[in-house]
Amino acid sequence: MTIGAIVLAAISFYKVGGYESFQMQYQNATPSVRNTNTTCGIPRDDAFNILRDPVNSDMPWVGIILHMLIGCIWYWCNDQVIVQRSLAAKTLQHAKGGSLVCGYLKILTMFVMLIPGMISRVLYPDQVACVDPVECEKYCGNPGGCSNLAYPYLVFGLLPAGLKGLLVAVMLSAIISSLTSIFNSSSTLFTMDLWPRIRKTASEREKLIVGRVFIAIMCVISIFWTPLVRSSQSGQLFLYLNAIQGYLATPIGPLFLFAALWKRTTEPAAFWSLVLTQICGLVRLVLDFVMPAPVCGEPETRPAILYRVHYTYFAVLSLIISTFLLTVISLFTKPKENIEGMTYWTIKSTTDTTDRAQETNGVNLELQTNSLSKPVKTSTEDVNTEDHNVDPDDIGKVKTCIYRICGIPLASPQTFNTEHLETEFKKKFLNEDPFWKKVLDINAAIGLLVVVFLIGYFH
Repeated sequence: MTIGAIVLAAISFYKVGGYESFQMQYQNATPSVRNTNTTCGIPRDDAFNILRDPVNSDMPWVGIILHMLIGCIWYWCNDQVIVQRSLAAKTLQHAKGGSLVCGYLKILTMFVMLIPGMISRVLYPDQVACVDPVECEKYCGNPGGCSNLAYPYLVFGLLPAGLKGLLVAVMLSAIISSLTSIFNSSSTLFTMDLWPRIRKTASEREKLIVGRVFIAIMCVISIFWTPLVRSSQSGQLFLYLNAIQGYLATPIGPLFLFAALWKRTTEPAAFWSLVLTQICGLVRLVLDFVMPAPVCGEPETRPAILYRVHYTYFAVLSLIISTFLLTVISLFTKPKENIEGMTYWTIKSTTDTTDRAQETNGVNLELQTNSLSKPVKTSTEDVNTEDHNVDPDDIGKVKTCIYRICGIPLASPQTFNTEHLETEFKKKFLNEDPFWKKVLDINAAIGLLVVVFLIGYFH
């Protein structure tokens, strides 16, 4: 997908005669059908600026910077799709390297996705930049605008047949891969964190079935949610995604920082700060759905809180409220006593404790590994009578078929006593080679410098 996007970007720049020619053509890329008495359909004067006016622009730089620096910490540090890949890394250095590669790909996105999307407006102004509701309805079925089709227009309009089909196939597979990751992560959170609170005696087989059913329910909800996506934020998918993050996910950023850096943070503070701030976000989200933005040229009839308080500024308000709640509630509630290894300041103490324990007990990792050849039942409580091997003849063909569709094994997996390996694994995972640690740190600094340079260049 990356190779195809780079090729498409190169072809797009060739079609418009280079970057300088593209800048001049973009300012004249207006649709043929528009109300000439308004500014609807005319490109913004600050279209090539990242840091825009903090009051009257569509992307105020103050809100953008604060939202991206703190509010979006949740994505890289807490989002299940990212976290489950980091936890699957062999070592901490592998997890860092994977995150750095993602960071560089995010930078590349500006040149292979964002700017080509602007070029699409130059090449297809009537379709991509349409502002008349009737025209937009004709081109994409959305009276709010057709900017979501900017990239597909480039793919189908510029690429040759073979490369076009290849890139479309890759894009579809990437979308499906992302959806499966999201559904799998949602199912994991519901099955492991919420369902045991509802059914404390749930067996492993029951959890597997609940997980599959939850994914099916999520698919149905996603299908019915599509019309809401089209009506929110003038039908612009990118703005919709960022608005959702600003309303609902922003409080997770300060919560993560408090939990990792302040040992006094308590569980009630984490819970209630999330609940209260997300209630505020849900109220704003519902108002956005109930009172969508007017079509360009129509008068503004919404309350001032909706059109004057940008979603990035609302995210900043959520940050302030969440930080206040975390601080106050933590000071008035009792903290956990044993937090070794749970904060940044106690990781070192965990490693030191591990070293002392190994010196005292003389634990040999090789002997521990060999002990895995013998299955051990750790306790009678860990063995659920419902999870013994099942004979297909005893449960019937229909039930057996359901089990196989849901991926439920008819034979229970062996239980291993691996608790004694956890300490050694933690030490090995956190141990970093000095040379590669320096390489990763240098690459992180280079990535930050590149971002700072781009912000300064496109300010």
